[in-house]
Amino acid sequence: MKTFASFMTEAYDKDVMGSSQIRRSGEGGRVGADRRKTDAERKRTKLGPGGTRVAAKSYKDRKDIGQQRQASTRVQQPEKERGSAALSAKEAQRKAYRERKAREGGASTKSKDLEKQASKMLTKKAPAKASSGEKIDRTTQRQYTRDEKKKMVRAGKRLVKDIVKGRDRPASAYQP
Repeated sequence: MKTFASFMTEAYDKDVMGSSQIRRSGEGGRVGADRRKTDAERKRTKLGPGGTRVAAKSYKDRKDIGQQRQASTRVQQPEKERGSAALSAKEAQRKAYRERKAREGGASTKSKDLEKQASKMLTKKAPAKASSGEKIDRTTQRQYTRDEKKKMVRAGKRLVKDIVKGRDRPASAYQP
């Protein structure tokens, strides 16, 4: 009498037995078995004739059963050119940043040049010069601090409020 192990060694080649992936094709050419539940196992029901409950319809088979799908539809295809994936995440960020800045820089200088040209065309008189012949230095004009600006705004609001209420105060009352 043969043991099960001896029978298996005679009946099957070990190489095929260990790595076999052969499966029977299911009905309709599908790969693998149909794992859908039977009518008795199905929980979803609908009203049948004479007040009885009948299992709801099973789902239709797909039209592409038994056909091989192309790899291009199943596997994500590369979107960038070859070699771009070699960059690390940080390097890719840096590269994108440089490209973005180059685009913005080109656009902003172009628009600034156009703006200058337009302002030259629209100006009718020469820029004002000081009467004594010295040039006006616009960089040294008084710049107000945040607190000074707040004081001026509040003084203006006080003035408007007093005008609405009909109070008559001297201008020195509103000097910040």
